[in-house]
Amino acid sequence: IININKPKGPTSHQTSSYLKQILGVKKCGHSGTLDPKVTGVLPIAIGRATRIVQVLLLTGKEYIAIMHLHKKVPGDVIKKVCNEFVGKIKQVPPLRSSVKRRERTREICYLDILEIIEQDVLFKVGCQAGTYIRKLCYDIGQKIGTGAHMAELIRTRVGPFTTETMCTLQDVADAY
Repeated sequence: IININKPKGPTSHQTSSYLKQILGVKKCGHSGTLDPKVTGVLPIAIGRATRIVQVLLLTGKEYIAIMHLHKKVPGDVIKKVCNEFVGKIKQVPPLRSSVKRRERTREICYLDILEIIEQDVLFKVGCQAGTYIRKLCYDIGQKIGTGAHMAELIRTRVGPFTTETMCTLQDVADAY
């Protein structure tokens, strides 16, 4: 398994395909889809190791995100509402997703606000696999009453894989 720092632009599948080309292997599989605009931790299993991907798909994830609120809101209100999303939440996947759009229960283990500047909220979230952070931002905005959207997202952990151990596709090509 190679812990790739997925760049902005390609899909997770394309990133996996690039790695397959670099290494000249027949099988590669990634451990959970990231939108093309999202960067960060993307463990990719190679060859026979692709069997382990099913286990990695179910492990917890961690993200750092910027949520942009559509109107200014006092910091204490933002913190109070965000705390209400820690624990079990109900979530319907967004329109453009690879899963069936039905309400699902997901768990938010922690949601730590790191900084608030104007209408931008920088936060770190640890959650169950299958949680949509874009939808989480939208739902927080709805609860606050101003609306919100996800402006930026970086995945920082998938199970035991973190940003400390990731490498770029160029690093792999150079090492190979």
